[in-house]
Amino acid sequence: MVTEFNEEKQNRRLAELRKKEEEDLAQLLSSKYAIDYLDLSTVSINTDALRLLSEKEAREANVAPFTKVGSNIGIAFLSPGTEKAQNIKKRLEQKGLVVTPYIVSKRSLEWVWRRYKDITETSEVHAGVLDISSTDIVKIATEVSTTKDVRAKIEGVLAEKKGYRISHIVEIIVAGALALKASDIHLEPEEKEVRLRYRLDGVLTDITLLDTDTYRLLLSRIKLLSGLKLNVSAQAQDGRFSITLSDELEIEIRTSILPGAYNESVVLRILDPRSLGVQLEDLGMRPDLLARIEKELHRPNGMILTTGPTGSGKTTTLYSFLKKIHTPNIKIITIEDPIEYHIAGIVQTQVDKKKYTFANGLRSALRQDPDVIMVGEIRDNEAADIAINASLTGHLVFSTLHTNSAAGAFPRLIDIGINAKILSSAVTTVIAQRLVRKLCPDCKREVSITPEIKEKFMEVFETSAAKDALPQLEHMWEAAGCSTCDHSGYKGRIGIYEAIFMSPKLEELLRENPSSRDIENLMLGENFVSMKEDGVIKILSGITSLSELERVVTLDA
Repeated sequence: MVTEFNEEKQNRRLAELRKKEEEDLAQLLSSKYAIDYLDLSTVSINTDALRLLSEKEAREANVAPFTKVGSNIGIAFLSPGTEKAQNIKKRLEQKGLVVTPYIVSKRSLEWVWRRYKDITETSEVHAGVLDISSTDIVKIATEVSTTKDVRAKIEGVLAEKKGYRISHIVEIIVAGALALKASDIHLEPEEKEVRLRYRLDGVLTDITLLDTDTYRLLLSRIKLLSGLKLNVSAQAQDGRFSITLSDELEIEIRTSILPGAYNESVVLRILDPRSLGVQLEDLGMRPDLLARIEKELHRPNGMILTTGPTGSGKTTTLYSFLKKIHTPNIKIITIEDPIEYHIAGIVQTQVDKKKYTFANGLRSALRQDPDVIMVGEIRDNEAADIAINASLTGHLVFSTLHTNSAAGAFPRLIDIGINAKILSSAVTTVIAQRLVRKLCPDCKREVSITPEIKEKFMEVFETSAAKDALPQLEHMWEAAGCSTCDHSGYKGRIGIYEAIFMSPKLEELLRENPSSRDIENLMLGENFVSMKEDGVIKILSGITSLSELERVVTLDA
């Protein structure tokens, strides 16, 4: 048998072995110096960082500046202990820069050094070209109005195949999300491509597909912007960055990264203060509920809770409460994670996981003699206990809980250790809510109600106190789609609500440690209107559709 020698294959194998040996050595040095190791071939290089050193200086010292976000810079070292490397680090620190060192291989350094030609050969390059530009984001946001526009812009940049496309793609993705009023941006790696989706009015919408090579660079850029570790891919990371759109408007973006089967998955949550500036009267509460809530807001003490899953509008409701009661005569303190909307005249504080938790923030706030306290979320017994006691000692307390219904809030608080007897004296109101999309007024289509749907609606209201609130039972409306609503059939969102107010009967029941079902049964005789009943009223009023309501609540008993 004759063995055929494949020289090309053999050389390729030797090159791979040499590369592995080089990277293994860099990782050993990383352990020796206790400095993170990095493979720079997986990172998009910031030419603004390269400008900090000349190519000659970088090559002579075997270093490479590769990222710059504000005054924070990342520098790659072949050997950080050399005199030249140390001198460069000190010189940059003397300029007020915060240097984060990384150990890399010579191959990684060569990868960065090759980018110096981009600075010298391209006259169009300007400082910060690989950092996202607020000016460009504002400009792009005015140029897109549909998901099709965003897709076309991204695909146009990808087709150009220029070295600067990664940061421009980030700008387009963020600008498109802002223009379309998306609440989240999702980047989801699949086997052969990566799916980009926006959450628009609470529903995930496909935008485009990205190739895996582009996503690899995009991921590193997002990590750099968010202050996350580039060399960590096997564990979850959370970060944030901000975009200043004007002197009065700053958008904060929270980054969540999870390891996945094919690559890390990214979700960027957009905290746009403009979306939170909703007046209480515009939330979508029924007139009778709104009047009762306003009455509760003017109590001198007690606790008002909003409940629901993430993204159900709880924070927006709390902010509308604050704006409704805010006057120069009262002191309001908030403990938030994070501060999403700034209100003049209110003391707003932000949670820090290590130093300033909801619990110790509450303790500190009580020393400031407030009239009203807003706690972003009650997560544990300690925070719940302090908040309950604050409401019992002359303070009005607003907060949120993660429960599926208003009735579920009471068993939840008892489960985390709150005494049921104290609970009935402290909690005055619990509001549960969901958000449904509103039908586009320009294209919604009227349809007759079938006997089956009519029967379903009547079952919902069989024991309801809101039967008289039904506007009619002959027709409803459904989504059609037009250019105004980007052919989705919906434009904007509105809340559906249910609320439980403390009463002597409920106070008595709470002493027996009831289930949420027990509380709901009691509410049937107390003019209680459930979320699904509120939703059906909005369907019959032409505000939303049956399919949209069934997306967020179950109409079946």
